Amino acid sequence: MEEKVRKKSEEKLKPKLFSVMKNYSGEQLAKDVVAGIIVAIIALPLSIALALASGVNPEQGLYTAIVAGFIVSFLGGSRVQIAGPTAAFATIVAGIVASEGMDGLVISTVLAGIILIVMGLFRFGALIKYIPGTITSGFTFGIAVTIVIGQIKDFLGLTFSESPIETVEKVEETIRCIDTFNGYALLIGLISLAVLILWPKKLEKIPASLIAVILCSAIVKLSGMDVNTIGDLYTISSDPPKFTVPDFSFGRIKALLPNAFTIAVLAAVESLLSCVVADGMIGSKHRSNMELVAQGAANIGSAFFGGIPATGAIARTAANVKNGGRTPIAGMVHSVVVLVILILLMPYASLIPMPTIAAILFIVAYNMCGWRSIRNTIKTAPKSDIAVLFVTLILTVVFDLVVAIAAGLILAAMLFMKRMADVTEAHAWVDVDDEDTDPDNILLKKIPPRTRVYEINGPMFFAASDKYRYVLDDKKIDILCIRMRNVPAIDAAGVEVLMEIVKRCRRHKVNVIFSHVNEQPMGVMRRAGLTELVGEENFCDHIDTALQRADELEKELASKR
Repeated sequence: MEEKVRKKSEEKLKPKLFSVMKNYSGEQLAKDVVAGIIVAIIALPLSIALALASGVNPEQGLYTAIVAGFIVSFLGGSRVQIAGPTAAFATIVAGIVASEGMDGLVISTVLAGIILIVMGLFRFGALIKYIPGTITSGFTFGIAVTIVIGQIKDFLGLTFSESPIETVEKVEETIRCIDTFNGYALLIGLISLAVLILWPKKLEKIPASLIAVILCSAIVKLSGMDVNTIGDLYTISSDPPKFTVPDFSFGRIKALLPNAFTIAVLAAVESLLSCVVADGMIGSKHRSNMELVAQGAANIGSAFFGGIPATGAIARTAANVKNGGRTPIAGMVHSVVVLVILILLMPYASLIPMPTIAAILFIVAYNMCGWRSIRNTIKTAPKSDIAVLFVTLILTVVFDLVVAIAAGLILAAMLFMKRMADVTEAHAWVDVDDEDTDPDNILLKKIPPRTRVYEINGPMFFAASDKYRYVLDDKKIDILCIRMRNVPAIDAAGVEVLMEIVKRCRRHKVNVIFSHVNEQPMGVMRRAGLTELVGEENFCDHIDTALQRADELEKELASKR
């Protein structure tokens, strides 16, 4: 009963905000406001850093946190989800911007938002769990690697002669330009890393990234070090988000659909993973389909107001929970505070050193890589799972996320089918003498003399079809009884093999009886016309009934001889 209630709650297309406001109190409002302010302070340097890693201007990361963050909190299916730019999108966005321009990114993000809304409306939220954990771990670690490689340039203060897009090309350019190394940049980067690693052990309430930004900006400004800052490389705007619409065309939409699907799938996976983590922290249950609708609306809104793709951010969501946020109001406060900071303090962002941004992204990459999960997988998982993980990881780094996820899913599906085929079997029963019959052993039954019983175990699908083609090898019988109580599912290939067996039996004048066919296989067999071919009377609900039917048929055949 509890399971039914839980599923019904998850299927609701109703924002959590409208549910939690029924019992909202002033005390909770105070907690939500404090949590929202703290999360906004955490989101500020992260949003700027992730925007730069994505190849766009720093304010566009803040636009994403403001617009997408507010919409997800207002419409979302989680009580505490905080949305904004995340590291998972950095390399994807950078690639789209470099090849398709900002208009291409906007169109891709809008299309991704529409796909997410459709996924939510058609209740696809539960399907995300069918993406294997090894694929998620693989591409997450791969993204972390690409982020680290992409930030080596700024961390070492290198000057590139070209502007590579692909990760492998960045590695080659880094090696080629290593002689442009800047010692001051490395020093600032190391100071930033030290603050980011050591500060949380002392004062966790104040974000370490904010301290690193303030401290290193002051050091570079006061000392006059020759270190690139955001202002040296980018023109910074403190204008609030403005509504813009790109030039949509059918050809452009068709060309950008693959990018849109990538963004949509990644947004769905990461958002729902964040919701699951949050559920465990607060003892709640999110509404996955409503969350997908909210993420879709948020990405459309972010794109039209100058932002980049957004999704649920696990680290910021966890910070929200730890600081007392328990309703979507906290996320909405976070967006408003980021907007105020954008308007009042954005000019000061020009002072932030690029090595500090690189150091922040190094920590983001470390926190997202999930190396412990990968270590445990390598220690405990079957070799096939490890293969899926590393194929996805390597393809994410060498090629891109689209290739990695597609290849990972294909490989995982093929290996899963092999496992299912390995456990599917068909074996014959043999009759036993009366003195050997154990009345307490339900597997031993008295079988009529000219009847052969086969039991099929496991799903009957195309990868396992060769396992049960041989069941009529013995043609010196009158009755073939096929027991299917352990067959949970059957596909077209499985039905085709059964049809082939029945037709061969008819040619050799052998009657076929089916025992204990489950609901799904029975429906497929009926639609294929197999029940009509065999006769409804030859489908028995129990092996005892089937053997009794076999005995009756044997007697009928004997009387006709």
